[in-house]
Amino acid sequence: MNTKPEPPTDPQRFGWRHLLSIAAALAITLMIVALRDDLRDLNALGYAGAFLAMLIGNATVILPVPGLIFVFLLGGTLNPLLVGLAAGPGAALGELTGYAAGFGGSAVIDDWPAYHAVEGWMTRYGPIIISLMAAVPNPLFDMAGIAAGALRLPWWQFLLAAWIGKTAQGLLVALAGFYSIGWVEGLLR
Repeated sequence: MNTKPEPPTDPQRFGWRHLLSIAAALAITLMIVALRDDLRDLNALGYAGAFLAMLIGNATVILPVPGLIFVFLLGGTLNPLLVGLAAGPGAALGELTGYAAGFGGSAVIDDWPAYHAVEGWMTRYGPIIISLMAAVPNPLFDMAGIAAGALRLPWWQFLLAAWIGKTAQGLLVALAGFYSIGWVEGLLR
């Protein structure tokens, strides 16, 4: 079974589906940026707050929203394993906006140098690259999601790979919060 994405063989025509995907990704990003001050209330929601913070933080395309800060803080006050397990699925679902932007913008992003750097990796290794890049906080993951969408990697493969990587990331950040929150509190006093 070949799970590697195949690059589209013909140039993608820019149609209504492309426009709708790009518009949805941009609308979600703009809404999150506009409501960023209200996101501070997510801490009171506990594990659901970890899920929502990561969903919202990862739903932005290119513009960073600090969802990992919530995971770090909640890891220091709640069970860090449960915080990480709640954060991972939220982050993976949020990353679907990057995938949608790539799916919709495949006719537009061909000129982006960062896209071509990730495209080669995605063509050869697909879901493995997604999982590895998702596990490490880095700005290139949006490019991986965009490349996965543009290369038409099946959405469920993208979501599964992102879930694995983002859950590992959430667990590590929550555990870091658990083991260092006392030290951080001491610095703030």
